[in-house]
Amino acid sequence: MRNRQPSSFKTIAAVLGLMGETEMSKTNIDIHMNKENGKRRAFDSAFSTFFVQLPHKLQNCLKSRLQRLAKDIEGVNSVNPVLRKEKGSSTAWEVDLEKQMQAWTENPSWVDQSPEIKVSVPKGSLCNLNVKVNVGLPPDAVYNIVIDPDNKRVFKNIKEVISREVLVDEGSRQVVELEQAAIWRFLWWSGTISVHVLVDQNREDHSMKFKQVKTGFMKKFEGCWKVDPVFIDEKICSPFKPETWEQYCACTKGKGRVGSIVSLDQLIQPAIVPPPPISWYLRGITTKTSEMLINDMLAETARIRESLNPEKSRKALEISVGMSDEGLVDNIWDIKERWTLRRRSAKQCHRRLLTPK
Repeated sequence: MRNRQPSSFKTIAAVLGLMGETEMSKTNIDIHMNKENGKRRAFDSAFSTFFVQLPHKLQNCLKSRLQRLAKDIEGVNSVNPVLRKEKGSSTAWEVDLEKQMQAWTENPSWVDQSPEIKVSVPKGSLCNLNVKVNVGLPPDAVYNIVIDPDNKRVFKNIKEVISREVLVDEGSRQVVELEQAAIWRFLWWSGTISVHVLVDQNREDHSMKFKQVKTGFMKKFEGCWKVDPVFIDEKICSPFKPETWEQYCACTKGKGRVGSIVSLDQLIQPAIVPPPPISWYLRGITTKTSEMLINDMLAETARIRESLNPEKSRKALEISVGMSDEGLVDNIWDIKERWTLRRRSAKQCHRRLLTPK
């Protein structure tokens, strides 16, 4: 006969067994929680480390990108032979111009060439003129002549400046509203026309764009002056071909002169385009006026080159004092004054012939 355990003992055993399972479950839970806490602490540490290092990584990334961008810009600038200057800086181009003019002071010899003029007639317009000429001065010196507010002393076809207002001034770039009275001449005819334009001039690329403000007699009057550099004494650097002024200055030891290629492109369209032969005369007037502009500019650049050599200028003045009237005539740019002197010289010669000896 088997001994039966009392019910109280079974109850105690069940409780002990339940407690053991509970302890084991608690231990398992503690172990699991410790593992989870360890993982969380590790994750929190890595997460905080990532955010701590993130600004440094961004800085390094931005720095590398900026360095790469700077190299790209430097590469583009080295390919383009345009004389680069710090944006908005007036002293930078003035220093460069002074150095470039020094080379012209030491060697001012230059022979001006006739401008190359191309005339086309787009549909509905009077004409499109493209004028190009080589000039014996650096781009900044030529550009100073073109944008000079008082350039009517240079360009003889400007009768007067009616109004001039600077609308935008960004240092190297200005937007100017300009109204002036321009003189035109063709054969025996001459007259005055009012020109009201908006001018956008930018020294960075030596450009001056102009466009008519209000339509009137002229439906379209727009165009652009552009001055590009040219290395005149480039053969000194042969076989090396300089691509920037710094390279050119280095290989010529500062003796290389920088000249300019000046181009003027303008479109002229009257409100009503007259039929031939009137349109031919108007086209001739426009072409002649543009040619006069370029010749006036060349005369001013020649005067500046002569002023670079004081000794030569003094000798030229001494020679001009002893010159005859006929010699003086050849050195006068104004056509009317030239013909006046010729007539005066002819009358004096006629009097000498009539005067008995």
